[in-house]
Amino acid sequence: MAIYLQTIANGLMLGALYACLAVGFSLVWGVLNVINMLHGSFIILGGYLTYFAWHYYGIHPIVMLPVVALLMFALGFVLQRGAINRVVSAPVLTTLTLTFGLDMILYNLMTYWFTATPRRITLDLGAANLGPVVLPVDRLLGTGLALLLTFLLYAVMRGSNIGRAIVAVRMDRTAAELMGIRTDRIYAITFGIGTLMAGAAGVVFALVFPITTNVSGTWLGKAFVVCVVGGLGSVPGALVGGLVLGLVESFAGFWFGPQNAITAGFVLMLVLLLTRPTGLMGVKGYE
Repeated sequence: MAIYLQTIANGLMLGALYACLAVGFSLVWGVLNVINMLHGSFIILGGYLTYFAWHYYGIHPIVMLPVVALLMFALGFVLQRGAINRVVSAPVLTTLTLTFGLDMILYNLMTYWFTATPRRITLDLGAANLGPVVLPVDRLLGTGLALLLTFLLYAVMRGSNIGRAIVAVRMDRTAAELMGIRTDRIYAITFGIGTLMAGAAGVVFALVFPITTNVSGTWLGKAFVVCVVGGLGSVPGALVGGLVLGLVESFAGFWFGPQNAITAGFVLMLVLLLTRPTGLMGVKGYE
């Protein structure tokens, strides 16, 4: 029983991280209909900015979180207005190819500047014991930050004018334009928020996992899985999808070995694509 409780705890903590990782990807895909292949590299970039600020200047990752978020929002906003907006109405394959090309540029630049050597922030916070369950405090901190970021995005989408405008554009672009909403500006803000969430996820992941460009594709793949499992275009869906994926990987790693945990996640994705393509909480509008 103690082993299963530990496995569940590990899965829930991992799932919260996955939800934070995927929610920005889901937002951009659901509103702009753009599959952002840059998402994984944006996560790594956020992690690198946090690591180097901590390593060279002693800046705590939590202090760097709002700084990285603002920098990544600006990067996403400018990138969307300068490049992606030019083809945003083109077929999905065009935007997919564009973001893939931009990702290759960013990936290779980071590999050249930072090398592929894994780097990790070690805060040495110890562990908390809840009966038979041992919870590393750094992972608990990362889980708390991931849930906070996901909740804040949900609050913005539900309770702000920008959030309601994003939902309106997501549901019906033509009707939104007739109501006076500037869709080009909303697209840029949405892409900026998606990039912000990716960079913030990078800050959180730097507390828990080593940061290296070699895992950018892994994080991108997990964002795909979470979107399929939870449902595209839903913050609660991203949270549910992340928690489900975390639990599936945790139990698959326990039963079949850690090397098979990722495979179990993709098997789950394929099963849901065949049986419930909208995901567990798929909705028409973005909530």
